[in-house]
Amino acid sequence: MIEEVDIERIYALYQAMPEFSRLEPLESLRERLGEHYLALIYCDAGEDLGFKLGYAQSPETFYSWLGGVNPAARGRGIAQALLEAQEVWARERGFQTLRVKSMNRFPAMLRLLIRNGYLMDGLTPAEDPLWTKIHFVKTLVDPQVKGVLHE
Repeated sequence: MIEEVDIERIYALYQAMPEFSRLEPLESLRERLGEHYLALIYCDAGEDLGFKLGYAQSPETFYSWLGGVNPAARGRGIAQALLEAQEVWARERGFQTLRVKSMNRFPAMLRLLIRNGYLMDGLTPAEDPLWTKIHFVKTLVDPQVKGVLHE
């Protein structure tokens, strides 16, 4: 089950994720999220298994900032479900684009984003290629089809 929660509930799960090598203090997360954010958690049988945090960068753009799934619960479609829920939430609130960054060291996340129609639109290089940040964007509004396509 996916539900919208407060940042404190997400924080405990965030601290348990092995991928986050440098944990931000809770207050730092609050400051970055600002007033217009979304905190989703995936819970099964009373156990929090995954989360997704994002915030409005502008009235048109939503930034998917942090997310993760408990290592013991991976491979069960939790990340996919959270991604879809975040997209629906953002679309319903009028956001036109969704942005996210990931790194070469997270190949499962890169595959998830590409499989869901996110397009690479930039890089932030790092000395170690595993730490290079890959920027993605997805349009949330359907483009207007102009004219008729012929085979």
